[in-house]
This record gives sequence, structure tokens and C-alpha cells, in this order.
Amino acid sequence: MFEHNKIFIGISPINWTNDDMPFLGSTNNFEQILSEIALTGYSGTEIGITFPQSIDKIHYHATLRNLKIAGKWFNAYLATMPYAQIEQQFKAEIMQLQAVNASYINVCEMSYNLFRGDNSMFGEKPALSEKQWQNLCTGLNKLGKLAHKHNIKLCYHHHIGTVVQTEEEISFLLNHTEERYVHLCLDTADLTLANIDPVQFILKYGKRIGNVHLKDIYSEKMIEAQKNNYSFRQAIRHNCFTVPGDGNGYVNFQKIFQALNDTAYSGWLIVEAEQNPEIANPFEYALKARYYLSAMLDL
Repeated sequence: MFEHNKIFIGISPINWTNDDMPFLGSTNNFEQILSEIALTGYSGTEIGITFPQSIDKIHYHATLRNLKIAGKWFNAYLATMPYAQIEQQFKAEIMQLQAVNASYINVCEMSYNLFRGDNSMFGEKPALSEKQWQNLCTGLNKLGKLAHKHNIKLCYHHHIGTVVQTEEEISFLLNHTEERYVHLCLDTADLTLANIDPVQFILKYGKRIGNVHLKDIYSEKMIEAQKNNYSFRQAIRHNCFTVPGDGNGYVNFQKIFQALNDTAYSGWLIVEAEQNPEIANPFEYALKARYYLSAMLDL
């Protein structure tokens, strides 16, 4: 499975310090995180909230540990804010990513999102008007073209509790953006929570996948979360998510990897568990995930 020179295994720093709730794991500093990522055998990481503003410093410390910078997250408000304002912010991020030879930028439309607040992640999800969909898709094409010029892939990150969550919404976005400029960050947990079969989705849209976030789910905890109408932040604090292979089969990674292989996927596989570091020791679970992926993929 998978050609060794076409797949890279990385892990997100969000497992050490949560981007939305920086008080979770606030004692885990940037250099420690990079050292533990290197020690557990990963090839790279994404830029996280604890990383310094200086791209030179990021590059120095990553290179020192023989780590690559795979990419980073970008909050977009293309549906509700002037495009020019978003492009200015996006271009600054792209220039930094190009400077460290990154591969992608994961863009998520944050207008009306539920998961940044206290609203239930299982409640009525936000939706866009026809005009807002047009603004989103047109804006993504423009940003994607800009990223492409700098050899960076714009990958749209579908997410639970956002305007692009369901299979219908993800499909609409992919069908109304240019394949050359807009790719997809496939998140295994977000697909599963949206009641989308990851395997069938990969087989249908595999050529659009630009990178993959690997996240597992503790199904019994997620049932409790739904019963109590947890917000996304509450789900993280109650440790509803875990590293790939640590759940109880709710996310079938063996079939997901086989589907990715069948569609000739190449690129980054990023462990992005969004665990509570106060409950799940980041180093321990990073190592657990790396052992699992080594055994599963022979990488």
C-alpha cells in the first residue's frame, strides 16, 4: 500500500495546544512540541498557535529537527466579508508558507460557524444564501489561483458546525470551484460525524484531495456529547476525539487507507486528534498513532 516516496506522515501541534482554546496545553512550548514530534518519528507538522511569528525561527527549529512544515489553517470569511480584505491576509500567509517550502494551506469558511462558540455542534447548522455561495466559490477560485502561483495547494477543510459540512455542501463546493486551484482537506472525523461514508467519498472525489487529517472518535463519548448537546469545544474538553486506531472502529482507517491507495493519493497524512492534552498526554498519543500508522501502512 502507498509508494513510500509519495506519502508523508505528520502530526498537528493542535494535539499539544488547542488553537481554539490555548489554555489547553498552554505549558507546551513551541520547541518542546517540535522535539516531541521529531522524537516520535513524524516527518513534519503544521504551523500552530504556539509557533513564533518569525518564519525564519520556525524554519530554523524545524530544520534542526529534520522536520518539514506541511501547511497551516486559514480562517476565511469569503461569504460575508469583502474579498480584498481576505486576499490581503491570505497572501501574507502564502508568502510565509512558500518561505518554508510548505505544501498546502487549509481554508475553512468561518462565517456563522457553530464550533467557535457555545452552541451545540449537533444543533441546526448554519447555511448560506445563493449569493453567499457564489461569493465563497468565486473567492476560493481566486485564492486558489494565487496559492498555485506560489506552488501552494489551497485545500478546503469541510468541518462539522460550519456552512460546508454535509455531503451535499462539500460536493456543491467542489463542483463549483476549479479543480486546478481548489483541493480538499479530507478530515476523517468530520466526514464521519456528518454521516458521510469516507470510503465512498474518497472513491468519488479522490482526485480533489490535497491532504488528509486523521482523527478518530470515541463513539461512546460522542453519543454522550450528542445526548448533552455539547459544543465542539466541549467535545474536545471531554476528550471525544482521539488519534487514529485508538477508537472502537467507528472510523474504519483500514478501508480509508485502501480507498486513498486505490485513488492514487499522494501527499501528507496528518494526525490531528484534537484531544484534551490534560487528559491525553500528547507525546504518548503521538507515539501510539505513529506505531499504528507504521503497522498499518509500512511507512
